[in-house]
Amino acid sequence: MDMYFWLPTISTSFIVLSAILVAIGWALIIRGKREAHQSAMVAGAIAALIFFVIYMSRTVFVGNTAWGGDPDMEIFYRIFLIFHIILATVAAVFGISTLVLGFKKNFGKHRRWGKFTSIIWFGSALTGTVVYVLLYLLYPGGHTSPVWEVILGT
Repeated sequence: MDMYFWLPTISTSFIVLSAILVAIGWALIIRGKREAHQSAMVAGAIAALIFFVIYMSRTVFVGNTAWGGDPDMEIFYRIFLIFHIILATVAAVFGISTLVLGFKKNFGKHRRWGKFTSIIWFGSALTGTVVYVLLYLLYPGGHTSPVWEVILGT
């Protein structure tokens, strides 16, 4: 196994960890443990940030993995991938917004947004994990060129 396998495995592990920490944070606030909730949510955000840094670094310097499954199934994979990308983008924007509301102590809005944001976050983590399983475990694909090589034409 090489970095083409390990980098996505590590990054996916961080997004799963992030979702687990968000779930723990949700359970903590239900129990009224505000400080522990804040710690869990900040840790979840840090895990998500680590995921993002690894994912973007891999995308820029190594490239994305091409679909390796049945060509007739690729359209379904691409539709699912687009859904995941949209969901992940919305989750990131709502996640940052919800964190800001919490840090500003606007707990009314933070509480309302937090429930919705957490559900979107779980969906994003789940669909991201499915993308990982499809690309690296079930249908290992080929490797594309790093983005910087494509841009520079090298």
